[in-house]
Amino acid sequence: MPITKERIATALAGITLPGSKETLSDKGALQNVQVFDKQVDVDVQLANPTLQARKALESQIKTTLQQLDAALEVKVNIRVTAPPKPEPIKGQPIPGIDNIIAIASGKGGVGKSTVTANLAIALAQKGCKVGILDADIYGPSIPLMFDMEGARPLSVNVDGKSKMEPIENYGVKVLSIGFFTEKDQAVIWRGPMAAKALNQLIFDAAWGDLDFLLIDLPPGTGDIHLSIVQALPLNGAVVVSTPQNIALADARKGIAMFQQESISVPVLGIVENMAYFTPAELPDNRYYIFGKQGAENLALDKGVPFLGALPLVQSIREAADVGRPAALQQDTPIREALDRIAENAVAQVLHRNTHLPPTKAVAITTMVGCSAVKN
Repeated sequence: MPITKERIATALAGITLPGSKETLSDKGALQNVQVFDKQVDVDVQLANPTLQARKALESQIKTTLQQLDAALEVKVNIRVTAPPKPEPIKGQPIPGIDNIIAIASGKGGVGKSTVTANLAIALAQKGCKVGILDADIYGPSIPLMFDMEGARPLSVNVDGKSKMEPIENYGVKVLSIGFFTEKDQAVIWRGPMAAKALNQLIFDAAWGDLDFLLIDLPPGTGDIHLSIVQALPLNGAVVVSTPQNIALADARKGIAMFQQESISVPVLGIVENMAYFTPAELPDNRYYIFGKQGAENLALDKGVPFLGALPLVQSIREAADVGRPAALQQDTPIREALDRIAENAVAQVLHRNTHLPPTKAVAITTMVGCSAVKN
């Protein structure tokens, strides 16, 4: 019987790879077989390209071919190559989530988490399905703001896989590293460990269908930010700053990070927090403690939208500390300001999804609710 490519491929398919229980066929390692008269060329992809592994595999192939037809003089040339390294995951969508928005700040302490929590609730009260991923690995504060301290996510089965179920309060689903650490426990992790934990919170979670997933980023521009933009197709980013020059200098860096060509995440706008102080006994007075309209001027200078301003008032701080964000209050100046910021943010998402290559096709046609957000 003549020696053919098909006979050789069938014979070699059952060879066990060195150091493994898998065969050439199991791993798809047998790449090519060519027959030239009495010479056989075999291309094999080997994940363990050591000399010992190569020699062992060559010996198995020669022995198998001799057993196939001992009367033939067969010359075997084997080119063993390691498989290509997988490309890092970038822009992997989460099924069921229409828009992913990063909430960032260049500087810590400017109220980024406060804005995230209140924006999420304002959107939820307009009928949107909203989730928050607390990505501030080293200083998670969202559980406290949502009255979730001490809570632990349950495990649920989704399509045969075990997933974390986000904890929900005030109509907002939340996941945070704070759910997995004790109150006084410091998270002392290097970048790769933090990134691994973050990926689990993102991709091993049963988020369900969401109109918006808000990601509360840590301050600065570091490993976590890079992990997020590599792992998720962000629709855009919102930058939070206070009006003083020190905070604005860092906010500029945050904007520049998202606008870098290698990242290219649209900046949906800037929110100015602690814009002015209004004492309870003088509700009509405004004192610009940290400077006047600094973030608004920065937005104008950088050519990005200004989404709105929040005053420095005691009730916002008190509401966050007791786990009932100020957006839950009805018919107050604070609630009105938060509603304007939410509406402006949604308008910018609509503009982004209409005029830029979409992460996922959506249509938002009203600022009243989220019934027009479509898959």
